[in-house]
Order: sequence, then structure tokens, then C-alpha cells
Amino acid sequence: MEKNLFVLEEVLEITGVPEKDFKEWEKLKLVKPEGMTDGSTPLFTKVTLEKIRKIKNLSDLGYQLNDIQKIIKKVGLPKNEEEGKNKAKLNEFLTVGSLAEQVGVSPRTIKHWEDKGIIEPDMRSEGGFRLYSEIYIYLCTLIKDLQLFGYSLEEIHNISVLFRDFLTIEDNPAFFKKDETAAKLNRMLSEIQILFDKMALFKEGIQRWEDLLKKKKKEILSLRNQIGKKPGKEKENK
Repeated sequence: MEKNLFVLEEVLEITGVPEKDFKEWEKLKLVKPEGMTDGSTPLFTKVTLEKIRKIKNLSDLGYQLNDIQKIIKKVGLPKNEEEGKNKAKLNEFLTVGSLAEQVGVSPRTIKHWEDKGIIEPDMRSEGGFRLYSEIYIYLCTLIKDLQLFGYSLEEIHNISVLFRDFLTIEDNPAFFKKDETAAKLNRMLSEIQILFDKMALFKEGIQRWEDLLKKKKKEILSLRNQIGKKPGKEKENK
């Protein structure tokens, strides 16, 4: 996939096209973004940058917009066969804000997890605009689960490293030395068993609290009903 992505501000700066002109070109459908990350942020690739440069060149030569439209319809501009694929894939990506909203955390939390090396964006625009695939909604939810299980961010980072190692080994079993691969796989199995043991303890604890809360809720409701049936009792005793 095209790795060099650009937001509108970057496109205008790189091509030297005034925003007013660019908006006019968009209205005339001379140019459009390859995709929208989360329904609000347009993204452009180098393919579009080249198109914009060519349109600008025609405009600088004195061609009117209606003439440029005719030229594009008749001759067209260079197309990249990957352009359609890029558009479909770009639509699957999320900004930091959108990812944070769907996971139920703050954007600062997403950035903190990234700083800790727990997650890393799939893409960055030339200006550092971070993009995450939709799978990160699930992954970040798992991170929240591990925090509930009492894992520190350092421990979660270690698990994320092991997970990346697993994907590497799965893709290429010979990537690490044989002994190193065996050690990594054994550690993965050990961490899985540790998590299973913690989950078992949590299940037992949850069951105890469910039983306790159900019992106390019933007792509280019963006590409230008893008091409600004797509204004047306290005054009579006085």
C-alpha cells in the first residue's frame, strides 16, 4: 500500500496551490481524495499530487477550468492501477481521535500506549498524521482488559512484543535462530497459562461478588419495603 499519505494542508503546501483554487477544482471533480479515514478527514497519495501538479501546470499556461475539464475527459491524466485498491483500503483507517472514541479512551491514552511501544500506527503521513487499521479497535479493547486484570503498561508492552514475535514466526519460521524461536514460543505458552490462571481467579471473584450483591440487593429491598409500610411508626413512638 502507498505509504506516503497527505492531508489537505500538506497537499496545498507541497503543490503550492491556493486552498480556494483547490476547493474549486474539487467542486468541478477535477481532483478528489483517495479516501476518508473516519468519514471526516480526506487523505491523498502521491498519485493525486501528480494530478494536482498537472492541473496546476495547465492552469498556469492559461487554460480555463472548462478547458481543463475537456482535456481531462478527452485525454485524461495518468492513472495508477493501485489507486482503486488504495481508496478501498484507506477507508478502513482511523485517526487517533476516531480510534480513541470507539475504544472509549482519550486520544492522549492512545498516544501514551504508542509512546510505550504497545501499539504502533499502520501509517504516517509526511507530516506525522497517524493512521490505524480497524483491527486496533479490538486490540485496544484487549489492552483495557489486561489493565483490568492488573497488568501494568510495561507488562502489556512485553505481551505486545511477544505477539509481534508470534506473527513474525508464523510468517517466517526461520526468521530467528532455532533455539531463540523455541525460547520465544515457550515464553508465549507460559504467558498464556499465567493469563488463564488470572482469569480463573477473576471468574471466582466475580461469582462471589455477584452472589453477595444479589443477596444484599434482596435484603435492602426487603428492608426498604418494611420501612415504607410504617410511615407513622416513628412519630407514634415519640
